[in-house]
Amino acid sequence: MRASDAERERVAEILREAVAEGRLEMEEFDQRLDAAYKARTHGELEPLVRDLPAVGSSSSASAVAQPRAGSAARWSERIGRPATSTGGFAFWGGFRRRGNWTVGKVFTAFAMWGGGDIDLREANFESRETVIRCFTIMGGLRVTVPPDLGVEVRGIGIMGGFGEDTKDESAPAPDAPRVRITGFALMGGVGVEHKRSKAEKQRLRDADRQRGRLEKGDTP
Repeated sequence: MRASDAERERVAEILREAVAEGRLEMEEFDQRLDAAYKARTHGELEPLVRDLPAVGSSSSASAVAQPRAGSAARWSERIGRPATSTGGFAFWGGFRRRGNWTVGKVFTAFAMWGGGDIDLREANFESRETVIRCFTIMGGLRVTVPPDLGVEVRGIGIMGGFGEDTKDESAPAPDAPRVRITGFALMGGVGVEHKRSKAEKQRLRDADRQRGRLEKGDTP
């Protein structure tokens, strides 16, 4: 069966995750990625990921036909999933939410003499409208979001800070969810950072490289 552009991109995503996890050396990654973009059929794609786990699962046997996960998926595919977490708590310690998880419609984070890390770059969303409530007392909370996610930050810092780093912010995607971040920081801090994931940066580099090949006439 002839392979589609979407199927070639799904295989490329598995290869990127594999090199990021140390399963592939860069030289082998480059060879397989080049072969993926040149592949015409499923039979040419499947051997490239047969020995690798699919993104978000333990097997890649049906990876060619499966929808993409995390930031590789379209925003519409990442909204409306059952929540896997609706809060985080840290007291003399820390908590972390990152990777392929689903944030609840309302997520409440609290840190006292501790810290928390909330990473939305690979996350899915229970609702298109999401509220993240951050409260910290002599502690710190960090929220990391992709540049094209719509974010509104409304928090109060009391002898502390509640702020947003917008240097990597871009225009929100039309179909992206809206996230409102509220709360307060008492003698502590809450920081919101716009930042691309390593996998997303690798996808952009691969896309630039592929465009360069096409411009030179080296088509798949």
